Amino acid sequence: MDIIWIYLLMLVIPLIASSNINRNYKKYKKVDLLKKKSGFEVARKILDENGLSDIYIVEVKGDLTDHYDPKRKTVRLSSDIFHGDSVAAASVAAHECGHAIQDKEGYSWMKVRSAIFPVVSLSNNIAYITLILGFVLQIYDLIMISVALTGISLLFQVITLPVEFDASRRAKKELIELNLIDKEELNGTNKVLNSAALTYVAGVLTTLLQMLYYLLAYRDRD
Repeated sequence: MDIIWIYLLMLVIPLIASSNINRNYKKYKKVDLLKKKSGFEVARKILDENGLSDIYIVEVKGDLTDHYDPKRKTVRLSSDIFHGDSVAAASVAAHECGHAIQDKEGYSWMKVRSAIFPVVSLSNNIAYITLILGFVLQIYDLIMISVALTGISLLFQVITLPVEFDASRRAKKELIELNLIDKEELNGTNKVLNSAALTYVAGVLTTLLQMLYYLLAYRDRD
């Protein structure tokens, strides 16, 4: 594959994934939940029903900045999700609660991801340094070190996939079993959660292409 095409794919794949999640999120943010419960209320209900009444739910700034903090045992919801009573708000809030349930149950993939996260942060920083030095100094070994370090990031992203898909599965289960959404709202929930999951798939593909790009860029450096 030509290196230019690889570079273009590295740009296009994340854009497509981002456009997909933004489109579905904006669409279902405008669809009111029939139960008229806010994202906070949905999250609180799911957590309490799963014996997680000690988990805090706090509001954070930004769009789609929602996440579960396992260290502080806190579900953080962006303002639109925290206050919103839409299908999108319920779906995202439930997904983050899915991570809290994983944490409680000691979900193996989540434990592995948390364990290697510090290594990933460090390896990413070193990878950029070795990459630049490799190209400037024309040292092939440094390029290979950068590729190997990027591989650690790829491993982290691959491990993230089952964590995210499982959290979405748990979210749908809780929303249905706790009667937080009606059957006709399930399609919207699926679209929001599936498009979010695809952003992680896009991340894996982009990192693979990035590693290939490094190698081909060095090969064609002349």
